[in-house]
Amino acid sequence: MAGGGFAASSAGGDFEAKITPIVIISCIMAATGGLMFGYDVGVSGGVTSMDPFLKKFFPVVYRKTKEDLDSNYCKYDNQGLQLFTSSLYLAGLTSTFFASYTTRRLGRRLTMLIAGLFFIVGVVLNAAAQDLAMLIIGRILLGCGVGFANQAVPLFLSEIAPTRIRGALNILFQLNVTIGILFANLVNYGTAKIKGGWGWRVSLGLAGIPALLLTVGALLVVDTPNSLIERGHLEEGKAVLRKIRGTDKIEPEFQELVEASRVAKLVKHPFKNLMQRRNRPQLIIAVALQIFQQFTGINAIMFYAPVLFKTLGFHDDASLYSAVITGAVNVLSTLVSVYSVDKVGRRVLLLEAGIQMFLSQMVIAIILGIKLKEHSESLHSSYAIIVVIMVCTFVSAFAWSWGPLGWLIPSETFPLETRSAGQSVTVCVNLLFTFVIAQAFLSMLCHFKFGIFLFFSGWVLVMSFFVLFLVPETKNIPIEEMTERVWKKHWFWKRFMDDHVEGFNGYGDNDEETVVNGSDKKVYAHNNGFDPASQL
Repeated sequence: MAGGGFAASSAGGDFEAKITPIVIISCIMAATGGLMFGYDVGVSGGVTSMDPFLKKFFPVVYRKTKEDLDSNYCKYDNQGLQLFTSSLYLAGLTSTFFASYTTRRLGRRLTMLIAGLFFIVGVVLNAAAQDLAMLIIGRILLGCGVGFANQAVPLFLSEIAPTRIRGALNILFQLNVTIGILFANLVNYGTAKIKGGWGWRVSLGLAGIPALLLTVGALLVVDTPNSLIERGHLEEGKAVLRKIRGTDKIEPEFQELVEASRVAKLVKHPFKNLMQRRNRPQLIIAVALQIFQQFTGINAIMFYAPVLFKTLGFHDDASLYSAVITGAVNVLSTLVSVYSVDKVGRRVLLLEAGIQMFLSQMVIAIILGIKLKEHSESLHSSYAIIVVIMVCTFVSAFAWSWGPLGWLIPSETFPLETRSAGQSVTVCVNLLFTFVIAQAFLSMLCHFKFGIFLFFSGWVLVMSFFVLFLVPETKNIPIEEMTERVWKKHWFWKRFMDDHVEGFNGYGDNDEETVVNGSDKKVYAHNNGFDPASQL
């Protein structure tokens, strides 16, 4: 029995659990998969703004940056350069289907180990790259690691955490993504000053640190009780559950996991089952969140922050320095989400951030449209500072909302029988649209110019209305009770449930008890979305 935890009653689930050291340590180690992902996101933008890297692998782009013939917005418009960044996400998209199988058959822990090994081999090839082919192959292997890690880590975190702090522990993954981005920006800032022209090799090679952390972490952590029980290891699953909960009173939770596993085993084709009507709400929300997450424009800014700031007329040092500032804001703002997600809930964070992101992108578009001419040397310093502040405002809003919650909500809403398949689709859609944005952004910047920020702000408006009407609140709901307490109570999604409770209006925005069909049976509305009919 692990000691040193403090009691955490599982709201609504009546499962006794302590927040034990083994849970905290396991979650921190598992979340290093996010550190690797974040470093890969952050490092590519920095090295693609380094002259020695461009001269060796992309001489055409290097000449364009020096000749000053093109529009400010078009200097980096090159499909090969964009492929260097986006190939990682295309590989991740493909590998996630294999990762779904290993997550289900081999467990969450072994899938994380496979991810770590892919990362290590990819890092070696990138750091030692002699030509573009070697560079791209290295990125593809890193992408395979991303696919496996993004499949296993959010599931691992959601399943091992006590219900009360599930949101905060799951966001450790996104927190580590932001720390990885900041670490990459700091490394790029330092390696850009190396005189010998090999600084980019150091930037790419230092990705080995989070890769090793993930690999070692996967060797040391225990697998989740859900995964062990799902694979038939009942006694081992029970022992692990007792260990991570820090109490012997685990029978109710254990029996619920066994029952969920029994139901899951009846499903022979999880991807086919995922398409059934009763699973449609979770699938639609998971897919929509991934698409919307990318169309906030965040990865466009994070991939290419140094290139973007350079495009706006910042000098080399200033562009990397500005990217470091946005990276630091990203980390600090994610901590806000860790603190508040299980207190104020998912919907409040998403809706507030929508307003903040929309306004900041509109201000950026207006300033660039009026003040940055196509062939001007740079923005005036005062306007440049405003742009950096607005980018930071945008990044902070994303970091406490769409960044972590885009991963958290899908990982906690799918039932066990479709959880691996659902997570696979979630990761796949995320990486597909990450690839699309990474491959297209510099070309879009060239053609849309300042309008690129108007394009993304329009999407922010759309996704905010989607959240307002269709995304239910899931805070403090045990994972295996989502169907009964969330989907069957939602004003819109309840119609997709085969046996939803008739006569329940689900319109309330606050927790409330409702008597159904004149009986004493109580159901609970739980902040399940804004119902337009209730306002008519």
